[in-house]
Amino acid sequence: MVYKIVLYGNPVLEAKCEPVGPAEFGSHALKQLVADMFETMYAAKGVGLAAPQIGISKRLTVIDASAGENPAEQILLINPEILEKQGKLHEEEGCLSIPGFREPVYRAQKTRVRAQDVDGNWFELEGEDLLSRAIQHENDHLDGVLFIHRISPLKRDLIRRKIRKLQKAGEWD
Repeated sequence: MVYKIVLYGNPVLEAKCEPVGPAEFGSHALKQLVADMFETMYAAKGVGLAAPQIGISKRLTVIDASAGENPAEQILLINPEILEKQGKLHEEEGCLSIPGFREPVYRAQKTRVRAQDVDGNWFELEGEDLLSRAIQHENDHLDGVLFIHRISPLKRDLIRRKIRKLQKAGEWD
């Protein structure tokens, strides 16, 4: 099932998410949610999607830096914790919840993350470049942080004003 992506302005996007609980691991409901999140991400042509972006305040993200080109690159991170960051990137980012807006954002060039899989098993993963950026971007979502919070106040204000105009015109729901 393809979910409707929640747009900037919805409070779920700026709230800290609750962890996925022990009783949820291995359940049909969790497995279906993960499958639906990948389907939603691909339908929106994204490389990452966090649960709050579909209105679910849970610490769960899906990532595919190949954008669906290589199914082996599908990554599921449940209750992720970033353990280490190295280096620096300053590259353009966008967000499925803030469509039509892109700005350069500083991120770590390498990231090591610890997370759980759908059955609750802990694992560690290292990402570089685009994958590192995606891990950090999606993890930010779980803490209620959007990429526009990581740009200058002036640029953020300009984007917010443009979004308000779109809302008034009924083009942003």
